[in-house]
Amino acid sequence: MRGWIRIGFAGPGAVIVALVVMAGMALWLPGGAAGIDNLVLPLVLVPLIWAALFFHACLDSRLGRVALVAVGLFAVHAGLVANKFLDTRSHGQPAAAGEAHR
Repeated sequence: MRGWIRIGFAGPGAVIVALVVMAGMALWLPGGAAGIDNLVLPLVLVPLIWAALFFHACLDSRLGRVALVAVGLFAVHAGLVANKFLDTRSHGQPAAAGEAHR
């Protein structure tokens, strides 16, 4: 059973976590001089993130540590993405009554 769990973390789990980390990285990376570095850098780093998760799942002797790293990365970045989409102020409404007069 442990072998199938390890295959799950190394295969589809690594792909899903890498894509969610890519989506979350765009929110915490700085924009850069052109304002697009926070979009381009995660796209370039996805294969490296996937490879790191894949090899970690294959080579780490402790399956609990593999699960902790993968689920932790997934939870943090999925929370960032969910917070961005659930933020009601980002739809053009002012954050406070004082900002409406600016």
